This record gives sequence, C-alpha cells and structure tokens, in this order.
Amino acid sequence: MNFNGRATARAAGILLGYAADRALADPVRWHPVAGFGQAAALLEQRTYSDRRAAGAVHTAVLVGAVMGVTLVAVRFGRGLGWAGETAITAAATWTALGGTSLVRVGSDMAARVEGGDLAGARALIPSLCGRDPDSLDAEGLTRATVESVAENTSDATVGPLFWAAVAGAPGALGYRAINTLDAMIGYRSERYLSFGWAAARLDDLVNLAPARVTGLLAVLTAPVVGGSPAAAAAAWCRDAAAHPSPNAGVAEASMAGALGVRLGGRTEYPHGIEERPTLGDGPPPATADLRRVVRLSSAVQIGAALGSAALAVAIGELRLRRGHRRGLRLR
Repeated sequence: MNFNGRATARAAGILLGYAADRALADPVRWHPVAGFGQAAALLEQRTYSDRRAAGAVHTAVLVGAVMGVTLVAVRFGRGLGWAGETAITAAATWTALGGTSLVRVGSDMAARVEGGDLAGARALIPSLCGRDPDSLDAEGLTRATVESVAENTSDATVGPLFWAAVAGAPGALGYRAINTLDAMIGYRSERYLSFGWAAARLDDLVNLAPARVTGLLAVLTAPVVGGSPAAAAAAWCRDAAAHPSPNAGVAEASMAGALGVRLGGRTEYPHGIEERPTLGDGPPPATADLRRVVRLSSAVQIGAALGSAALAVAIGELRLRRGHRRGLRLR
C-alpha cells in the first residue's frame, strides 16, 4: 500500500474502533489495559526505588514493550492488505478508548446523586478519580464528577484518537500505556514523587496537543448544552494556566465555560489536600450539570473521532505529496 492507502485504512480503523467503543464499551473481563496495569504492578515490585532514574526505566520498559508488540502486529496486518491494517487500527483504537464507559459512569453518578444515594455515589467515585470519597458531600461529588468527566474526555477519548491519527495503532496503544502509568504512579505522594516523575512528565508531553483539541471541541460544541462558545473560550484563555496541570486545566476550564459553572477549590486526595484554582465564573455545578457534562463529553468525543479520521487522511496526503516531490528530485 502507498501512503494514501495506509491513511484511508487508518481513518477507517479509527472510525470502526470508535464505533466499537460506542457499541461495546470496555469489556468487563480480560481488558488488555487492565492486563497491562497488572503487569506494571508486578514489574514495579522489582523496579521500584525512590529515584527518578528507576521510574524512568520502569516507564520506558513498559511503554517500549507495548509499542514493540504493536509494531509487530501492524506489520502482520499490512501483509494482509488494506483490510488487515484497518482491522489492526480498529482493534487498537477500541482497546485504547474509554469514552463510552466514562459517560456511562457519569450518567450513573447523576442518577445516584439525583436520587440522594450519596453512599452509592461515593462508591462510584474511584471509577472517575483518585479523590477521597468519604470527604465528599453532594456538592463535592457533583464538582468532582464534572471535573473528572472533563479531564477524562481528553485522556480517555481525544488522546487515543489523536495519536491513532498521527501514529496508527502504536500511537494509540503507546498513549494508553503512558496514560495508565501516570494514573498508577504519577502522584505527588511520598512513594511516587520521584519514581512516578518520568511517567507524569511523559503524560504531560503526549497530552499537550490532545488537551488543546479537547478545549477547541468544547468551545465548538458548547451550544449542545446551551452554553456559549465565547464563554468557553474566555474561561480557557483566562483560567487554564492557573491549574497545576498544563493539560487538565485546558479541558476543565473550557468545559466549565461551556457549562457556565465554576470549578476548582479544596480537593482532598488520600495523599493530601490541594487547593485548586477557580475555573469558570458561574455558580458551582448543580446536580443538573451532571447530565449536561455527559452530553458535552459525548459531543466532544464525536467531534474528536471525525476530526481524527480527517487528520489521518490529511497526514497521508501530505506524505504522498512529499514522496512525489522526492521522486521528481531523484529523476
């Protein structure tokens, strides 16, 4: 296949993988990402040391292994032609995506908070974020859910789709490996402050573009939840840089602006308390905003899937043109 054929296969694989995630979500058992997490935890027992270098080796070995295995699968797929490469990209994209599970958890959280089942809502919080559930009342549960759905829309959907467009199946699964390691060891706790440094910084790097794509899509889709694109853009430009994460602030601020709510404030984790900056200039999110953030996340996800497929084709066209130019020069 030439570059154009590979690009269309990649685009088709991205859309098929996204459709599979919408239809099937994450498998309850035997999820490859869960298997990767178990392998990472076992390896940590041998590699852990309270040093940045040890964490860097740990991260490099795991991410390198995932990408190496995926490259072998891609070569096999290419040997089967267009359909083979499409299938490999689709499988990798579906594996890396978590957007449908995210909105389902968000909807479940909305139902529990609406029904006054705060104990059930607290039990669900670990599916969204690492905050201390016992410290959260109804308002805290609502704010935690809105912030987590906003951030994880970037991590669970836009990031995998973006890297699938740029680097195919290895890009999607390599991104998911990095993001999973960040979730496991990228904390500022006593144990992981040094060991998790490399995973956290690498996650920051690979999310620079996806987070900003998420912000742009939140601006464009704000009307889906009755919001203003101008307000979403203003909150992004004004507030995102104050967030301790260079990427989460973009997703959270733009969605806060789109929803017309104010995020941030005291945030309790098992490893300590953080005072998060204010994002957005409306009232704190209400229970009704749980349904709205789920709709906004879904709209952003659809835009990311279509945009990533288009990006894959555009990259293929660019490579094809460069190939023609080099051929003409050699002549």
